[in-house]
Amino acid sequence: MEEFHKVRRLPPYVFEQVNRLKASARSRGADIIDLGMGNPDLPTPKAIVDKLCEVVRDPRTHRYSSSRGIPGLRRAQAAYYSRRFGVKLNPDTQVVATLGSKEGFANMAQAITAPGDVILCPNPTYPIHAFGFIMSGGVIRSLQVEPDDGFIPALERGVRHSIPKPLALILNYPSNPTALVASLDFYKDVVAFAKKNDIIILSDLAYSEIYFDGNPPPSVLQVPGAIDVCVEFTSMSKTFSMPGWRMGFAVGNERLISALTRVKSYLDYGAFTPIQVAAAHALNGDGADIAEVRDIYHKRRDVMVDAFGRAGWTIPAPAASMFAWAPIPEPFKHLGSLEFSKLLIEHADVAVAPGVGFGEHGDDFVRVALVENEHRIRQAARNIKRFLATSAKQPNNVVPLSAHR
Repeated sequence: MEEFHKVRRLPPYVFEQVNRLKASARSRGADIIDLGMGNPDLPTPKAIVDKLCEVVRDPRTHRYSSSRGIPGLRRAQAAYYSRRFGVKLNPDTQVVATLGSKEGFANMAQAITAPGDVILCPNPTYPIHAFGFIMSGGVIRSLQVEPDDGFIPALERGVRHSIPKPLALILNYPSNPTALVASLDFYKDVVAFAKKNDIIILSDLAYSEIYFDGNPPPSVLQVPGAIDVCVEFTSMSKTFSMPGWRMGFAVGNERLISALTRVKSYLDYGAFTPIQVAAAHALNGDGADIAEVRDIYHKRRDVMVDAFGRAGWTIPAPAASMFAWAPIPEPFKHLGSLEFSKLLIEHADVAVAPGVGFGEHGDDFVRVALVENEHRIRQAARNIKRFLATSAKQPNNVVPLSAHR
């Protein structure tokens, strides 16, 4: 039977192949150290959980909530932007709560995309940045470029060679998966370009609070006048270890926020009210919970870079995010990221995310998530060291077992 139109536009989900191998290995009793999915293992801070438990006891909170977010939550997010970035937002017109940043991106795509609209999108990138628009009928023009001096020339080429003219540009810094960080000067140049060419900027700032080298990543909305063309998406999943709570935000340009709010009003009633109240409580806190989470990821990053380096796999230390963008060791680069990821599961009991899952230009890398404790990260390094040593002695024997099935 022929697949439905939107399903046909989606490629096979690369990560599902790795997930099946993980499940199969675990069913055989293997202890897989999972550094693949960016699924935080840290518990949500107690004060946030306590607030949820307090509010959920009130039966009035069990009714339908507000799709765009209860007023107290939107005010809390506006206050956070004021403290953290010096950006003033109207919580009634420039802030909407989302069910995580992923839902926000997908529904923004639904709200603004007409069939055939061109979207400029970095490659590699987090899948929803591209596929939210593909599912909405848009066309992706990939930009294989970093946030450096080559970015504006790449944008110029994208505009010059796109028919119709691009509708929007996706930004994601700190980046998932590459962990690259953008400067405020970079954002100034991009905003000026977007205004000149009448292009919308959609910025994913989900990792704004996970940084390690003393320089907090900026918001594009810090650029004067950026709000004329920008909407920015944030998430509480990593910042407060609340991934399952599904709480995020879109903030910025009133017209775009209004469009997103209207689409959402037809699709959902918002997060459960006690979750929204607890999220507001978290945002209004003193920042100690955020600092503790950041410190844990910082220590894990240092352990991973050191231990993997000792094992024979040199990984650049990420400046931000909860990921390392790790080049495939030279003897295995010809295999590509998916086959190398399979090897790590089958021969080292370690799972990582294949870079090709984030775009074809990521195929020389894998993404390593800092979602296991320091002991488990060191164990992963020991497993990888044995794997690398064995493969050096018997290179012809080290192929994915799945290739023989």
